[in-house]
Amino acid sequence: MPSDHEKKKAHLINILNSYNSILVAFSGGVDSTFLLAVAREVAGSKVVSVTVDSPFISRRELAATTVIANRLGVPHVILQLEILNDEAITANTKNRCYYCKKTLCTALRRLADEEKIETLVHGANLDDQMDYRPGLRAAAEMGVLSPLTAAGLTKSDIRLLSRKMGLETWRKPAMACLATRIPYATPITKAALHRIETAEEVLQTLGFEICRVRHHGEVARIEVPSEALETVLKETIRTEIIRLFRQIGYLHVTLDIEGYSAGRMNRQIGL
Repeated sequence: MPSDHEKKKAHLINILNSYNSILVAFSGGVDSTFLLAVAREVAGSKVVSVTVDSPFISRRELAATTVIANRLGVPHVILQLEILNDEAITANTKNRCYYCKKTLCTALRRLADEEKIETLVHGANLDDQMDYRPGLRAAAEMGVLSPLTAAGLTKSDIRLLSRKMGLETWRKPAMACLATRIPYATPITKAALHRIETAEEVLQTLGFEICRVRHHGEVARIEVPSEALETVLKETIRTEIIRLFRQIGYLHVTLDIEGYSAGRMNRQIGL
């Protein structure tokens, strides 16, 4: 008898089967990789993956999208977008994600129309409905569909099914866009995004796969899982982090003793 996970996947397959051609907005994360893999099984050559390249995505993550799409045998397009030209985004209000997603989806919709691709989808899952995600509203307004949500798939469902399918991303940590490291009302600049990206690469190289560097001007606030806090404070590692963060441009380096928590910046707006 099929498990609940398999029933949800079968529902997803039925949904994808109803589309004639599919453009998958592809970030290379757990959700969009699973969606792309299943879409490839269902629609074959009628599937295209597109990654939007902007300063909001790290170079490491961007490179990974090409590797994953190639392994899945899906055509992959990298779409350049000068997202920092939009003051509605760089002002970094609580609706930044809405304006950003609207801009991204507009570019993806234009590409889909040019290539005569009927359906545009993204990897939002059922759990995302429970979080503060104004970008979901923008995607819906632009006609971007969420087949994972429609199939009732949660993040844990997707990880489990990804593992069964042999997808390397099944255990990949969540990687929100770099703008989420900057407090609301603090303007977003290319320099700040680059500093954040470089600092997180330092931590990842030192073995902290799950990490965030919250950017407070000259202060870097490091978040790692609570079980990794003691490791950060080991003398050799602590000294190396301080040295490298100073080279990056941070004058002060702090460790958040609360540990890593997704969406931490949303506390500013009462969430």
